[in-house]
Amino acid sequence: MPGGGGTSQTAVNRLAGAQTQLAQLATAGTTLMTMFLLAPLIALMPQATLAGIVIVYSAGLIKPLEFREVLRIRRTEFIWALVAFTGVMLLGTLKGIVVAIIVSIVALAYQVANPKIYVLRRKPGTNVFRPLSEEHPDDETLPGLLILRPEGRIFFANAQQCAQKIRLLVEEARPKILVLDLSAIFDLEYTALKMMEEATHKMLERGMRVWLVGMNPTVFSMVQKSSLHESVGLHGMYFNLESAVDRYAGENAHAEAS
Repeated sequence: MPGGGGTSQTAVNRLAGAQTQLAQLATAGTTLMTMFLLAPLIALMPQATLAGIVIVYSAGLIKPLEFREVLRIRRTEFIWALVAFTGVMLLGTLKGIVVAIIVSIVALAYQVANPKIYVLRRKPGTNVFRPLSEEHPDDETLPGLLILRPEGRIFFANAQQCAQKIRLLVEEARPKILVLDLSAIFDLEYTALKMMEEATHKMLERGMRVWLVGMNPTVFSMVQKSSLHESVGLHGMYFNLESAVDRYAGENAHAEAS
């Protein structure tokens, strides 16, 4: 964004079609020429006229319809937009943008430190698994099977929070088998891996089993080198949820037949 030193300068840059900060050199050159050549004429212009020019240019930067569109899609970005708007109006363009950047970084840090954990159910008649939702009350689940899908990068800053969320969901469902769909985990830090190992050992001691599904090569390589690989075993690792659920259904059918 080719922001200027203030709101009106930024508006001029935008309307002139500026693409980079090189526009500031053109602004500086024009300012010098104006001071040397046009200052006597501009001095005769009433203050109200100058204020009107600034208002006309700056008003074009405010687009309420775009704010409404942002709010319709996602509330978080709407809050960031309001912070940026308020910061620019009170502090100026550059300082206002800096404030908005700081707020957005803090918000992103909070999101990273508080990862989502979804409970998955199967869409009836399909092999599509989707998060539990009031919009789909008829989605299927197998008794004794809990499928969870964490998202994002699991590392030291969010490993404890992630483990706590999983623990609460497990205590509520009390499954025979916990299936962790790791397809949305693109990286697993050592600290998080050790926490996963400890949690798995505790579940095994309580008579539950843990299956791991959809690991990418990096995560799978780490699991292979850890004791989690021995605890879960190759029989507890699957390429996708479909094969894991089919295995569980087969075990249940065999147990009932026996």
